[in-house]
Amino acid sequence: MKKLTLTLVAAALAVGMTSAAMAQRIVVVVHGTADDPFWSVVKNGVDAAATDMGITVDYHAGASGVFDVVAMGQVIDAAIATNPDGLAVSLPDADALGQSIRDAVAAGIPVVSLNSGSDDFKSLGVLAHVGQTEYVAGVGGGERMKALGVTNALCFNQEVGNVALDRRCAGFAEGLGEGSEVTILAGTKDPTESRNAILAALNINPDLNGVLALGPTGADPALQALEEADKLGDIVFATFDLSPTVLEALRDGKMAFAIDQQQFLQGYLPIVMLTQFHKYGVIPANVVLTGPGFVTQDNAAQVIDLSKQGIR
Repeated sequence: MKKLTLTLVAAALAVGMTSAAMAQRIVVVVHGTADDPFWSVVKNGVDAAATDMGITVDYHAGASGVFDVVAMGQVIDAAIATNPDGLAVSLPDADALGQSIRDAVAAGIPVVSLNSGSDDFKSLGVLAHVGQTEYVAGVGGGERMKALGVTNALCFNQEVGNVALDRRCAGFAEGLGEGSEVTILAGTKDPTESRNAILAALNINPDLNGVLALGPTGADPALQALEEADKLGDIVFATFDLSPTVLEALRDGKMAFAIDQQQFLQGYLPIVMLTQFHKYGVIPANVVLTGPGFVTQDNAAQVIDLSKQGIR
C-alpha cells in the first residue's frame, strides 16, 4: 500500500507539473509572412520548441506579401494586453516598434528579439537577441565576392524599410572594399516586378559582375533575371538565407554561395530561453549568434535533406 501510495503521489505531481508547464504561454510576433519559405522554417523552430518545452505559443506573422511595421506594432500591443509569460519579436525597425517593446518591458513581460534587431535590442530593454549581426554577415559576403573577382555588384533589397537589410548591403559594400562599386536596387515582394527591375539594372550597367540578393524572395526573381539575360556564369550570384530553390541553384552551380543564419534556431531558441527564464530566472546575455554560415555547392546536397524536413 505504501508503494502504491508513493506511485500515486508521483503521478499526481507529474500531472501537476505538466499542467503548470502548459499554463505558460509565450507570444511570438514577426515581420515575416507565413508564406515566405524562410519564415516557415522559423515557425517550424517555434513549434518544435513549444512541443519540447510543453508550453503554449501564439505565433503571429505578417500578411502575405506585405511588410507593415505599423500593423506589427498593433499586434504586439494586443499581445501585451493578454499578459503573456514571454514575448519573442523580430525588430526590423526599432524606431517604429520601440514604444511597443518598451511597453511590454514596463508591463513586466520578458522579451527576447530574434532575426533582426541585434544592434537595437539592448536600448529597448530586451533581455537577449537570437540571430546574426547583419552588418558583419554582409561584410563576409562582400569578402567572398571580392575573392571571386567581383568589383561591380548589385545589392537587391526586396523589403525596403527593413533596417536589417540595409545593414546587409552596407556590410557587403565594406567587404568588397575600396575601388569596388555597389548599386543598391529596391524591389518588392512581387516576383515579376523584382525580376523586371533586375533585368533593367543588368541592361543599364553592363559592367556588373556580381549580384547579391538579401533573401529567398529576392533570390528567386534574381535567378530568373540572370537566366533570361543569359548572364549566369558571367555574373557571380549569391544570396542571404536558404530555400529549396536557393539550395537547388547552389547544388547545380548556378549560385556561388548562400549566407545561412540557421533560422530554425531563431524560432527555437527564444522559446527555450523564455521558458527557462520563467521557470528559473536564467537567460543567456547579449547576442546568441546563429550565423553567418556559408552554404556552397560543396555542402548543398547535405543541407537539402534537412530543408525537406523544414529545418534548414
